[in-house]
Amino acid sequence: VQLVESGGGLVQPGGSLRLSCVVSGFTFSSYIMSWYRQAPGKERELVASIISTGGGTNYADSVKGRFTIFRDNAKNTVYLQMNRLKPEDTAVYFCQSRTYWGRGTQVTVSS
Repeated sequence: VQLVESGGGLVQPGGSLRLSCVVSGFTFSSYIMSWYRQAPGKERELVASIISTGGGTNYADSVKGRFTIFRDNAKNTVYLQMNRLKPEDTAVYFCQSRTYWGRGTQVTVSS
């Protein structure tokens, strides 16, 4: 099983990034997918989740209205569109499903 994130980087406050997570090794379309993040010195927190069909999502209060999670089951890929980024969004972002985790991608929001 592999979950491989990409799309992180350095962005100015107010900017946007789109993270991707490509999954292999299990039936992607059958499972909930989630994005978590962990900032330095803080616990890992759930950012957003999406059900298997893509028809239901939930978000942390801190990102509602700014982030959108979506998935393409034909491509075994889940995405996190992040708009109006803030310095407090700086963290390593992880893709997760079942008991599996990706290695993470760094997002840094700074001027």
